[in-house]
Amino acid sequence: MKIIQASIDLTKVNKEKITKHQNGSQYYPISIFINDEPDKYKNDTQIMEGQTKEERESKAKKICLGNGKTVYSSTIQQTPKKEEKIDLPF
Repeated sequence: MKIIQASIDLTKVNKEKITKHQNGSQYYPISIFINDEPDKYKNDTQIMEGQTKEERESKAKKICLGNGKTVYSSTIQQTPKKEEKIDLPF
């Protein structure tokens, strides 16, 4: 599990892309990219405005909404078991 803290620049949100769900909630499409290496500000996450299939196919400019960084990461590491020597009488 990872915990990433991030923020977006609300002035860059394209209000035309906000969709309203039938339950009244409003949604805005985003894409989150987690980089292998952090940048010079230690950010390893980019938040971009989500693109439609048509926008991706036409190579439309991606809009960066913000950045973030991993503040917690749990990794499961398996420690190899040491071979036990059994002292047998034969």
